[in-house]
Amino acid sequence: MSVERVHYDEFAYFRDNADEAGLVWNGPPVVRRERVAVDGDRSLSALVWGEGPPEIVLLHGGAQNAHTWDTVALALDRPLVAIDLPGHGHSDGGIGGSLDVRHNARDIEVVVRALAPDARMVVGMSLGGMTSLALADLAPDLVRRLVLVDVTPGVDGPKAQQITAFIDGPESFPDFDELLARTIEFNPTRTESSLRRGILHNAVQLDDGSWVWRYRRITEPTGEPDAVRGHPDFSSLWDMLGATTMPLMLARGMLSQSVVDDADEAEVLRRRPDALIVHFERAGHSIQGDQPVELAAALAEFCDR
Repeated sequence: MSVERVHYDEFAYFRDNADEAGLVWNGPPVVRRERVAVDGDRSLSALVWGEGPPEIVLLHGGAQNAHTWDTVALALDRPLVAIDLPGHGHSDGGIGGSLDVRHNARDIEVVVRALAPDARMVVGMSLGGMTSLALADLAPDLVRRLVLVDVTPGVDGPKAQQITAFIDGPESFPDFDELLARTIEFNPTRTESSLRRGILHNAVQLDDGSWVWRYRRITEPTGEPDAVRGHPDFSSLWDMLGATTMPLMLARGMLSQSVVDDADEAEVLRRRPDALIVHFERAGHSIQGDQPVELAAALAEFCDR
């Protein structure tokens, strides 16, 4: 019995992103994939947008990949780098596993120094936000401005319950339609077309026709699947946030899928009274998916201050 193969070209969907977001299409953007060795055995992968020195570094959330920023990158229309975190997308696994933000930050530092040493801003969503905060502590010279997208050190298991439930679902799916159906169920604010693109970027079709997530293809040092089996305690990063001095922005989704609550926002302002807080009324946790153009506008304004 022959298996129906689904063709995938990671650079073939930018027009779809632009059309869905109502962006003017001036032709394919200049985007290339780069790999950067972070130690003798491992390397991370990144998408480099544009031809000039990158102005912005984008770090995605857990169980995502660099393509989650495609529409934001198109709307920004400036040189930038979107990095696949360790154990995600096309990157190798992390020394401490995908959820160890301090080890992640060490790897990301190597990539940023190689690809975007003069970037004006680092933007991190969810797990990428906590990694960005750890990077700001480790290498403040690389984080001249910091944006946390719908995350603070106050995120915990209950707040991330819906996200964890999705990630901890089946490890494989017999066909694309079943994978799409589950993704739609857990992402009610997103269009089906955007979720189809997201799956193609974030899943792999095996020889037997079944599908597995890209982020599950890496194993932890213990041999366990590299998926979220709980939620790490990020509370110790509050002190790290309070010690930062670079301009700071928190982008908060205001729909029920958000993982940032009023208490988190208040704690950010208590520790960093000068922080800029931007609310996105029609976005849940994935602001870059729900309101990408609006997020891009806020990022551009903050970057150019």
